[in-house]
Amino acid sequence: MMPLELTSHTAEQTRALGARLGRLARAGDLFCLEGDLGAGKTCFTQGLGHGLGITEAIHSPTFILANEHRGGRVPLFHLDVYRVNSATEAWGIGLDDYLNDDGVCVIEWAEKIRAALPRESLWITLRHRDENTRGITFHATGARYEQLVREFALGGDDASRD
Repeated sequence: MMPLELTSHTAEQTRALGARLGRLARAGDLFCLEGDLGAGKTCFTQGLGHGLGITEAIHSPTFILANEHRGGRVPLFHLDVYRVNSATEAWGIGLDDYLNDDGVCVIEWAEKIRAALPRESLWITLRHRDENTRGITFHATGARYEQLVREFALGGDDASRD
């Protein structure tokens, strides 16, 4: 499947894209986020949580590594592995528990632990285009994620395809 390329012109659009994905997400889904500092990973995750029905504030768990949000229709496990140095170290923070639990798992800086992650997943790359504009690329691996991206692409929003 070809990657889906989107453009977001505002933080609100980035959150809206995350919310749309959250509405389509189901227990067991794995979303791997990558991108430079300030590219919008946490902003996207906030929208994702909103789409799952989570009402509490979502912040990047950079120093505690993981936050669990259980107030939505399925739990959201939000990991930030910026400070993790290897796939082996990721197992030490309980990665396996999050990947095999009954929620949606979103991992910021997922490229740092790629070797520890299942092959089938949805990778979402966020890139700065300018001060406000972000390029967002969805790359699906596996039948579940390919179908998810097709469903996502059919939805309407304020962001535009490239």
